[in-house]
Amino acid sequence: MDAFVETLVEWRPLAATVLGVVALLAMILVRQINAFSALLVATFGTGLLAGLAPDAVVTSVTQGMGGVLGFIAVIVGLGALLGGYLEASGGAAALAQSLVGSREPSRASIAMGVVGSAIAIPVFFDVGLVLLFPLVASLAHTSGRPALYFGLPLLAGLATAHAFIPPTPGPVAVAEILSAEIGLVILCGFAAGLPAMLIAGPLLTRALASKGALPEGQVNLLEVRSEKVPADPRLARRAIASIGLPIILIVTGALAGPLGAPPAMREAAEFIGHPFVALIIACGVTAVLLAPCDQQERERRDDVLARALEPTAVILLVTGAGGAFKQVLVDTGAGAMLAESLLGLGIAPLLAGFLLALVVRVAQGSATVAMLTAAGLTAPVAVEAGLPPIDLALLTIAIASGASMASHVNDSGFWLVSRYFGLSSAETLRTWTLSSTFVGLTGFAVVLVLALVF
Repeated sequence: MDAFVETLVEWRPLAATVLGVVALLAMILVRQINAFSALLVATFGTGLLAGLAPDAVVTSVTQGMGGVLGFIAVIVGLGALLGGYLEASGGAAALAQSLVGSREPSRASIAMGVVGSAIAIPVFFDVGLVLLFPLVASLAHTSGRPALYFGLPLLAGLATAHAFIPPTPGPVAVAEILSAEIGLVILCGFAAGLPAMLIAGPLLTRALASKGALPEGQVNLLEVRSEKVPADPRLARRAIASIGLPIILIVTGALAGPLGAPPAMREAAEFIGHPFVALIIACGVTAVLLAPCDQQERERRDDVLARALEPTAVILLVTGAGGAFKQVLVDTGAGAMLAESLLGLGIAPLLAGFLLALVVRVAQGSATVAMLTAAGLTAPVAVEAGLPPIDLALLTIAIASGASMASHVNDSGFWLVSRYFGLSSAETLRTWTLSSTFVGLTGFAVVLVLALVF
């Protein structure tokens, strides 16, 4: 009996964690409590059940939220401003029109995937869809093909960049929780995102179209087509420069040391390549390149920039709560116990992160919540395994891959796609859900290959 009690006491933190995760999912799925509140309640409950004193739980929550948001808040805010400049100036739409142009349908389908991947780096998934849907409808009307022929590649591009490539909030938050280098995460994100976009977008679209399985949808193409999409190559070049500048600066800063740059040059590159500095520079350059010409355009820009910051509040709150949950796992010792258990069962950190994110994603729908929950649970596994920087970056993408899969009826993105393309729930499941699953599977397959190479 004494041995049983000792075992219960020993495994108390891990049992509390399991109960906390179950309670978290129940609050979100059954009681429909918003993710921020549910994460905080689960965090406090897990800490208390694991044996932490009440004041210690409060300290863990404070440290966890502060540690994550001290980095994430600046990036999310600057990223939203960069996206706002691109939207207000028409640069995003001009870039899309220039990349697609008058290409024949099969090539335009690939171009739409590239457009989605580029636009989703500074712009949120839903904003990108709303912004570019008129172009999709125009292409569909001109070619006589279903809107999904061009829309599914666009969605795949938006999804891959949104999940895999900083400075979008999800991968940045996961990288911060795992202590992964942002520059390496960007490189790994591009390596996984390009094939994921191609397979889940243009290739899947062609396969569905060849089998007659691409639904027409109930879209009034003539009505949507009345919204003119600007064709301005000069504006498009400025937009791509604005998007590419912070990525180039961050990657250069990350590679300066490994490439053996002189100390002074390395220090300068690492400073300019810090995500804070890189995004500040990008916002400043974009403000100049895409400056409005008259008072009316300036007023529109100011309105768009103000609205661009509105969605960041929810993202930051959920991200902070995810960081608090991770900190409680660390402070209770549950994280280390979970790491030892998974490693003892022979489950590699990459697979653990992918599966944990997938389970949470399927259970509650939000990719961001899935990424943050999985990152918090996997961070101690990474520490216990002593993962090097490249493996931490790959782990970030593995978690993003799991969180990208199987978008279905409990995901707001599922209904956004259904509404815009005029699809039934069954049609959305057969197209968008399938595409999002291929995004995750392809991304994780690339991660496994890169893990073998490096």
